[in-house]
Amino acid sequence: MKKTVKYKALYWDIAANLLFPPDFDESKKYPTIISTHPIGSCKEQTSGSVYGQALADAGFVVLVPDASFQGESGGEPRLMENPAFRVEDYRYACDYLVTLPFVDENRIGVLGICGGGGYSISAAKTERRLKAVVSITGVNFGRLSREGFAGYNPIDTLESIAQQLSAEARGAQLQVDGLLPPSVEEGKKAGITDIDVLEATDYYKTSRGAQPNGATSALFSHRAVAVDWNAFSNAETLLTQPLLVVIGDKPGGFGAYRDGQEIYGRAASKKKEIVVVEGYSHYDLYDKPEPVKQALDKVIPFFRENL
Repeated sequence: MKKTVKYKALYWDIAANLLFPPDFDESKKYPTIISTHPIGSCKEQTSGSVYGQALADAGFVVLVPDASFQGESGGEPRLMENPAFRVEDYRYACDYLVTLPFVDENRIGVLGICGGGGYSISAAKTERRLKAVVSITGVNFGRLSREGFAGYNPIDTLESIAQQLSAEARGAQLQVDGLLPPSVEEGKKAGITDIDVLEATDYYKTSRGAQPNGATSALFSHRAVAVDWNAFSNAETLLTQPLLVVIGDKPGGFGAYRDGQEIYGRAASKKKEIVVVEGYSHYDLYDKPEPVKQALDKVIPFFRENL
């Protein structure tokens, strides 16, 4: 069972899907998971259709939101990928969930995929209503913004952002950057060989995963905050909740393998586990049945034990 809902952020609404267990009884209280989407994605893709649905089928209530400024959620300007707002979205989700009579406010967990994994970890450091954390092929968007997304030249990127901000302040059109080539074939023709870029294109640009709100694009002029952001800062002190990190062992340019190893080592969590799904890549863990099954075989018991 699914219900579409809206709840307040600052002065806009967050759009989300609430997913319910098959035998849902509104008079009972349930452990609840916030399932959050990757960068450039939306609630109808892997966070909802794959992991969210599986968790609901396993007996959890699941909230699957669109990020502020993205998908069906409100906020202007559109397509802004700002880590500060993405992290605050988790507080709005918790604010909403604690008003629902069937949600056990002491058993709220979070799962994030790709950039959502990094955001989930970052949010849990200061949002103590989140009691357990799962990162599925999680990426530290700040590190990626300083490295691959900046061509390993973050200062030049910041200078370009500054120029674009000034141009937009004077009335220039907003610059929205596509994060992927239009097709795998076009990407290969352009000389792209990185497994993550090509497999992301296969997921987002074909019937495999394409959705109207899965924009795979971002507003360039509002990316400066990400360059100076770090999902893992102070994790040695602040990240104490039970933590499960799932990564594939076929690394690509987005860096989930290295990020997963780093946060597993740094987290202060007394209970933490890293699962390396052998023979599979970042985007295999979005929707391919076998690696997803291996992930869920760990995720579902983890949430049952820790919520």
